[in-house]
Amino acid sequence: MGGGILYGWSVPRLLRVVVISGIALATVLLVIAGTVVFVVRHSFPTYDGTIELDGLDAEVSVVRDTNGIPQIYADTPADLFAAQGYVHAQDRFFEMDFRRHVTSGRLSELFGKTALETDKFVRTLGWRRVAEKELPLLSPTTRQYLDDYARGVNAYLTKHSGSALSLEYAVLSLQPGGPKNYTPEPWTAADSLSWLKAMAWDLGGNLDEEVTRTKLLAAMPARNVESLYPQYPYDRNQPILSAGSIGRDGKFTTAPVSNEVRRSMLTQDLLKSLDSVQKVAKGLPELLGQGDGVGSNSWVVSGDHTTTGKPLLANDPHLGATMPGIWTQVGLHCNNVGKTCPFDVSGFSFSGLPGVVIGHNNAISWGFTNLDPDVQDLYLERIDGNNVLYNNKWRAMATREETFKVAGQDEPVKITVRETRHGPLISEVDEDERKVGESAAAQAKYPTAYGVALQWTALNPGRTADALFAINTAQNWTQFRAAAQQFQVPSQNLVYADTDGHIGYQAPGLIPIRTTGRGDWPVPGWDPKYAWKGYVPFDALPSEFDPADGIIVTANQAVVPNTYTYYLTNSWDYGYRSQQILDRIKAAGKLDANAMASIQLDTKSKAAEMLVPYLLRISIDDAFDKQGQDVLRNWDFTQPPDSAAAAYFNVVWRNLLALTFHDQLPEDTWPDGGSRWFEVIHTLIGQQNSGWWDNIGTPQRESRDDILREALINARTEITQKMAREPANWQWGRLHKLTLTNQTLGKSGIGAVEKIFNRGPYELGGGTSIVDATGWDAAKGYDVTATPSMRMVVDLSDFDKSRWVNLTGVSGHAFSSNYTDQTDLWVKGETLQWAYTKGAVEATRKHSLTFTKPDS
Repeated sequence: MGGGILYGWSVPRLLRVVVISGIALATVLLVIAGTVVFVVRHSFPTYDGTIELDGLDAEVSVVRDTNGIPQIYADTPADLFAAQGYVHAQDRFFEMDFRRHVTSGRLSELFGKTALETDKFVRTLGWRRVAEKELPLLSPTTRQYLDDYARGVNAYLTKHSGSALSLEYAVLSLQPGGPKNYTPEPWTAADSLSWLKAMAWDLGGNLDEEVTRTKLLAAMPARNVESLYPQYPYDRNQPILSAGSIGRDGKFTTAPVSNEVRRSMLTQDLLKSLDSVQKVAKGLPELLGQGDGVGSNSWVVSGDHTTTGKPLLANDPHLGATMPGIWTQVGLHCNNVGKTCPFDVSGFSFSGLPGVVIGHNNAISWGFTNLDPDVQDLYLERIDGNNVLYNNKWRAMATREETFKVAGQDEPVKITVRETRHGPLISEVDEDERKVGESAAAQAKYPTAYGVALQWTALNPGRTADALFAINTAQNWTQFRAAAQQFQVPSQNLVYADTDGHIGYQAPGLIPIRTTGRGDWPVPGWDPKYAWKGYVPFDALPSEFDPADGIIVTANQAVVPNTYTYYLTNSWDYGYRSQQILDRIKAAGKLDANAMASIQLDTKSKAAEMLVPYLLRISIDDAFDKQGQDVLRNWDFTQPPDSAAAAYFNVVWRNLLALTFHDQLPEDTWPDGGSRWFEVIHTLIGQQNSGWWDNIGTPQRESRDDILREALINARTEITQKMAREPANWQWGRLHKLTLTNQTLGKSGIGAVEKIFNRGPYELGGGTSIVDATGWDAAKGYDVTATPSMRMVVDLSDFDKSRWVNLTGVSGHAFSSNYTDQTDLWVKGETLQWAYTKGAVEATRKHSLTFTKPDS
C-alpha cells in the first residue's frame, strides 16, 4: 500500500516544505536548553494506577504486557469501548488526528497550502460527507458503540493537550506559519467511519490501472496495451475456489458447471487532466500508511492437516511501511460474556476505530486479504457550462461548495465541486484543471469539453461498521456470513475457522454489474448502455464451507475460474504467492502454529524459477561478467537477506525490465516489477523476436537473447558499483532495506527531525510477489515500499498457543519503549505469545490501569 505524488509535488518535497528549516533551528535550541527530554517524555501515557472516566457503569481494568499490548475488561460494551477509545488516544492520538485530517480533506489546516491539492481531491470525493450519511443507516447499537468510543477519546483530550498529547504537536508548533496553540476538536463517530473510506480507497478499485491503460492507449494500439495485462494463468496458479458458478436458484455453487472510449477522444489536455488525477491519487496511500505493493496472505487449514486436529488460520496483510505501523493490538473482554455484553475478542485494530478488525473471539477466527474487485469506473463526460450530456439530453450537474482553512493564510480557500449521475468530476479538483478539458472538443456534433467523473461503490453510504461488530461477536459460520453480508466496502476475501473444526471462505461487498463493458477503460458517460445495473447478489458471491481438501488459500489471486457468471475484476495478483503457499501446505504433512508461521517467511522467487534457466543459456565470454551469471547456478531461488544470488538476480530483473520497456512506454508507466510483469515476461520469454525486445533507439533489431545478455552484463557492473567486486560479498539485504518512516515529519529533509521519528534501515529478505512480501518498485530502486504489516497465526485448539507480531509497536510516541519493540522480532521472522484467556493474560501482566467512576 515508494513515494507517492501530490499534484506534481513528490511526497518528500511536500513534507520538506511543510516542515521548513525553522524547525531545525528550534530543535537545536531545544537540545541546547536541555528541555528536549522533557518534551519527548511529556506525552508518554500512564499505564498504571487509577484514572477517573466519566460515564462508566463500573470499574474497567486494562492489563498490559511488556510490549504494552492492552487487554481491557469491563462489565458493559459502553465501558469497554469508552476504555478502548481512551487507550487508543493514550497510545496514538496524533496518528488518529492526522488520519481524520486526511480523510476529511483538512490537512492544510495543519500543514498549510502545500497540502491543499490533496485536501481538494479528498473533499471532491467526499469521504467525510459519505461517513456522515452512514451514521443514520447503522444500527442503534453500533452508533452507541461509536459514541462510547468517542467519549473515551474525548476524556483523554480533556486531560491532555499540545505536546502532552504527542511530540509531533510540539514540532508542528515551531513551524513558521503553522498552527499555533492548536487544540484538537472533540472526536466524533464520523471520524471513526471516515477511516473506513480511506481503507476502501486503497483496497477498492482499479482507478490507477484504468488511467494507465488510457494513457498507454493514447500512445500505442490496444493490442499492445493488452499484452501488458495478461490473463490470469489458471493452468499454473490455482484460484481460491477450484470451481464456481451460479446455480438455478441464483446462488453461488462450487458444483461443475466493447465499444468504449476511442483514441480520438484522448486529447493531450484530457490526458493531462487524467495525469493530475493519478498523481494526487497515488499520493494518498502513503499518507494513509498504505503505500505501493499492497496485498496480503491469508490461509486456513482444517484439522486434517494439523497436529491437534483443529484448524489453524494465518494472516499477514501487506501495507505501507510507516512509523507507527498501521495496526495496533488489543483485547476486548466482557467480564461476563452474554447477550448484554457479548465481546471476548482479541486481535488487530485501527487507532480511531472501535472493535477488532482481524483476530479471533472465543469461538471463531477470521482473516482478510484484498479481493481487489473493480468497483471504480471512470466516465468521460461531455460538459457544456454546468450541464452534462446524458441520453441525448443536457442535464444540470449537482454542485456544492467546499471551504478550506489554510495554516498561514488569513482567508479561506473555496472550490465548487460538480457531480454527474456517475459521481464527482475528479478532473476539476483545481480551477486550472477545470479548464483542461475545454480544448478536448470531439466531433463537430459535440463542440464541448470533456470532464472525468468517478463512480465508486464506497461513495454510497453503507453499513460496514455494523459488519465489524457483528464479526467480533459471531459464534459460528451462519452468524459470520450474516455479518459479512453487511460488509459493503472494501470487498475482501474473508477466511474463517471455528473451534468446532469448520473452515470457510466468503467474498462480501458491493460489486457492480455493468450493462456494457468491464470497467478496464474510461467509458462514455453520455451513453446509458454503460450504466451500472445493480450489484452482484450476496448469495451469488463466491463462498465455500468445509472444502473437501481442507485447505483455503487467499493471496489476492483469482477467486473463481472462468465458469463464474459475474465479472469481479481483471486485476488479480497473478498467483505466484498463493501457489507457493498451497505447495508448501501440501508438502508439509501435519502443521502446527510454528510451521504455519514458517510458511509466512517463505522467500522463494517464482520469477527467478521461471527466468534463471534462460539466463544461464546466454553465452558470455568476458570472465568478469560471467562471474555474475555463475552465481545463479545451483541457486534454490530463495531470497534471504544474505543471499548473493538473490542480490544479483534482482539487479538483473530490474535491468531487464528497463531494457525491454523503458524505450517504448511513458516514464510514469514503467514496470514496477510485480506479478503482472512476471506474467508479461513469462509470455515474452517464449517469443524471441517480439517487438518488445527491440530497443527502438538503436539501428539494429534486438532479440530476446540480446536483451538478456545486456541485462546480465549491466547488472554485473551495477552490483559491483553498489556493493563489491567479489560475488561472495554480495547480499540482497544490503540493497533491499526498510526504513520505517513517519507519515508527516519523517521526510522533512531535516536530519534532526527525521532521526526523532524514523527508524531503520533494516536489511530484509523476501521481495515483490513473494510470500514474504517485502515489496519494492523496480522503476525506482531496491528499497522496501510495502511489507507484511503484521503476522498472526491462530490456533483453534488453544487460543493461548496462537502467535502474533506487529511491524512496529502499539505506541505512537517516539522513544517510548513500545515504539518499535516488536520490529526486531518482525525482522527476524519471530512472533510473540498471544495471551488470550484471563489466566494467560495475568501471567504476562506488567502494567495495571483501572478506570473508575468519578466521585459524585
